[in-house]
Order: sequence, then C-alpha cells, then structure tokens
Amino acid sequence: MDAEFWLNCWKNNHLGFQLEEPHPLLVAALPILPKVHRVFVPLCGKSPDLHLLAQHYAVVGSELSAIACNDFFAEAGCEPAKENFAEHVLFSHQQVVIWQGDFFTLPVAAVKDIELVYDRAALIALPGELRERYVQNLRQYLPKATMLLISLEYPQEEKVGPPFSVSEAEIFRLFVGAKISKLADVDLTGAGFARRRFLTSRLVESSWLISWESQS
Repeated sequence: MDAEFWLNCWKNNHLGFQLEEPHPLLVAALPILPKVHRVFVPLCGKSPDLHLLAQHYAVVGSELSAIACNDFFAEAGCEPAKENFAEHVLFSHQQVVIWQGDFFTLPVAAVKDIELVYDRAALIALPGELRERYVQNLRQYLPKATMLLISLEYPQEEKVGPPFSVSEAEIFRLFVGAKISKLADVDLTGAGFARRRFLTSRLVESSWLISWESQS
C-alpha cells in the first residue's frame, strides 16, 4: 500500500478508520501500561487516542499526512509550532509532538530512549512486506520497549485491505523473541470496523502487550 493511497484518503476525507472517541481497548489497558515519560504512536492520524495518552505521557506521533496533523491541532483548538527537519515537519504543542512525513525515514533521534509504543492503526494498515520492515524498524530504533498493539483478524480472502488481517500466528512470528501477552478479544462480526462496514464472516479485534529488548 503506497503513500499516495493514504494521502488521497485524507485529501478526499475517506476516514472510515477514524474513531470519534478513544479506543475502548486502549482505555481498558491504560492501568497496566508502563509508567514511563513518553509514548510513541506510529501512523497516528488525528486519533482521539492522542488526547487520552497526553493525559498520562508526553506523546510522540508519526504521521504521513499534513492534513491529518493540521486537523488534529485545529480540532483541539490550538496552534502548533512547526519546524522543518529534512524530509519531515515537526508539529508540536504542549504534550504532543507529531513528526509529519514517511515513518520509514523518521529520524532515529525522534524516538530516542522511548520505551512505550501504542499501535492501533499502523501494523494493520501495512501489507505483509511492509509489516516486516515496520517491526524491524521499531525494534532497531526502540531497542528496549513495550508495545500496546491492537490487531484485527478476519478471513483475508473475503476482503481487500487495508485494514489488513494480522493473525495471532503472524504477531508471534513478527515479534519473535519478545514477551507477548494477549489482553482481550472483541468480536466485531456484523458490527463493522470503526466507521466502516465490514462484511466478513468473522471480524475480531485484539489487544496485545508486547515487550522486547534487543540483544546487541
């Protein structure tokens, strides 16, 4: 799935993946998340999850679309500072900073020493080959981290992603060597995903707590 696809989604307001309130699985998991200073949110969009996380952490987001970044701060009624950094623009206001640009060219310094990751919309947004690269980057740039991951699973042959189905087996394969705990399953069959209809025979959203420490 190329960058142009997602840029067009934001340009044309095709935001069926966007929630109006913080994700219930994030709300449920908050009490058990590590008490650290900062949290990294890849492919963050303008998610209301950022506001909830900002009540507990300094939030560092990564987002491809400038529209999403501008909308997030505008809808919050604030004017962010903006700085150019090579291929990225840094939006910042109080507890939230968002690096606007390609996740795969994110400066390593942007996430240096971060020990918590929240992923509700990144892994499931990427096709298989990019999921591999995404996880490799996370584990390289954040060598000691805990992730709250929200995944989606459905019969992939019944629907063309994104969002893509990511099975339990794939999660264990991608994060091999990490400590992986499933926190919850929510059956969304017949209910849809976010604001999108999802006509599949099975649709399950799951939350995971994943911790790793690179052996380097």
